[in-house]
Amino acid sequence: MSKLTDYCLLSFDVYGTLIDWETGILDALQPLLKKNNKTDFSRQYLLQVTNELESPQQSKTPEMIYSELLATILPHIATKLGIKEPPTAEESKAFGDSVGKWPAFSDTVDALKRLHKHYKLVVLSNVDRESFAKTNAGPLEGFPFDLVITAQDIGSYKPDLRNFEYMLKEVKEKFGVEKSEVLQTAQSQFHDHHAAKKMGIKSSWIVRRGATMGNRPEEIYDWKFDTLGEMADALEKELGK
Repeated sequence: MSKLTDYCLLSFDVYGTLIDWETGILDALQPLLKKNNKTDFSRQYLLQVTNELESPQQSKTPEMIYSELLATILPHIATKLGIKEPPTAEESKAFGDSVGKWPAFSDTVDALKRLHKHYKLVVLSNVDRESFAKTNAGPLEGFPFDLVITAQDIGSYKPDLRNFEYMLKEVKEKFGVEKSEVLQTAQSQFHDHHAAKKMGIKSSWIVRRGATMGNRPEEIYDWKFDTLGEMADALEKELGK
């Protein structure tokens, strides 16, 4: 059985793993819901509707940057929720632009600092460069990642294997890191863990108890932690700290 210390680079999903994207999306939907007196939907249902519309749109328009993609699906979300008056262009844009304001999980920044003492930390995210820059400057407190790769850089969205191939190529060229030294660290089974297995990349599942988007009946992982903080604890235990 390998150990966490056998790896030298973590490839991170951000939204769902480091950032509480479910709370962020729900908060961003509130203006539309309140305006139309549709505030009685459950958290689970709102997330389900969003997820059902987001993934097909990513497959349909892989070149579309994430903030625009969110703006594109908001009218469809409204229709699915029985809202007869579609959101305005300004409301849709505001929904798409909300990404940079989505909150970080309380353990995220401290855990990143602790993990960075041992690992190179790389972002492999489905958002666009501008949205991530806002997240990094705000909720992630300017954390200095070693490399940032977004769907905008690649032209496709995870779980497309091209995203993982691109990441592996970049970390090999920039850091001399081999696939066997990379640990995909993520919450989403759909976007990350199932794809990582297909690629032969080991993975650490950050469960984020209560999360629903990206879950799959088959749970694939090599390590499993409820939070990123717990993963940092486990690493430090291996290191004897």
